[in-house]
Amino acid sequence: MTTLELDHVGIGEEPGAALPTVSAVAGPGRPGIVAVETEQAPVLASLVAGGRMRPDRGRVLVDGRADPAAVRRGFALVDTPGVAEPFPVMSCRRIVREELAYAGQRPSREHVDTVLESLGMTQYADTHVQRVPTEVRVRLLVELALLRADVTGLVITSPERHGGAVEDWFAVVRDVALRGVTVLLVTSKAAAQTATALLDTIPAPTTTDGPDDATATDGDDPRLQEAS
Repeated sequence: MTTLELDHVGIGEEPGAALPTVSAVAGPGRPGIVAVETEQAPVLASLVAGGRMRPDRGRVLVDGRADPAAVRRGFALVDTPGVAEPFPVMSCRRIVREELAYAGQRPSREHVDTVLESLGMTQYADTHVQRVPTEVRVRLLVELALLRADVTGLVITSPERHGGAVEDWFAVVRDVALRGVTVLLVTSKAAAQTATALLDTIPAPTTTDGPDDATATDGDDPRLQEAS
């Protein structure tokens, strides 16, 4: 299991910094939440948290140590504007195809259909991603990111910008975290307030040594693996 900590990170001089100083801790079963408001701050916070940009101050720690390479390797950026977001007019089918290829899996039509079916998204296969409910978008992009080798954590950027109730898309964040994935959510202050209140509804994670381990990720889910 992996813990990600932002320890008083920031970019630019206060006041008016491009990324005001923020701190957060994310671990399996307990998402971390970063609340930022300015136009650039969510992207900058996500890049810093994902090890793609060095902050001017503060530290990014993975399991208590500074290891930018481990953060880059283990954490995927999800729906980060201008960095890791799909084009609005891309269909869900095309997004799955491209993400399977990126994950090193053969993006056959049959495999794409299997992934969509396993996620309960067959009805959205040919729908432009800009037109699906926010919780569907978040779930799709999260599950596809987890197909990549070595990815054990996610940095999800500003899902509130697509509309919908915070409770709906945060349920996706909660469910993924309960599977043992480390999730850092970067969102607006208003959405963060609701999400923080919802954190209290997340039970403490449990682990077992058996095959029904609740911390399994999609990399262990045979429904999302191409048949050999």
